Amino acid sequence: MKIALKELTDKDIDRIIEMAWEDRTPFEAIELQFQLNEQAVIKLMRRELKPSSWRLWRERAHQVSHKHLKKRSSEIDRFKCTLQRQISFNKISKR
Repeated sequence: MKIALKELTDKDIDRIIEMAWEDRTPFEAIELQFQLNEQAVIKLMRRELKPSSWRLWRERAHQVSHKHLKKRSSEIDRFKCTLQRQISFNKISKR
């Protein structure tokens, strides 16, 4: 089941943007939690970010080879930063 961008709450949008900026978080992790594929994430980022921020993010996302699980090195076995709070299927703990 795909979620329409219009159905996302402000909190969901903030979390998706945060995950998209994080280098270690692949697009597949965003899709698992929010049912948004890469194209939907790109569309959301274009809509929500300022044009200069959008260009910076898009360039960064293209340069980071591990934003896709298939391109990711086998040495990377997690998709979140060690400093990030524990997250399980869009349930953010300790908030």
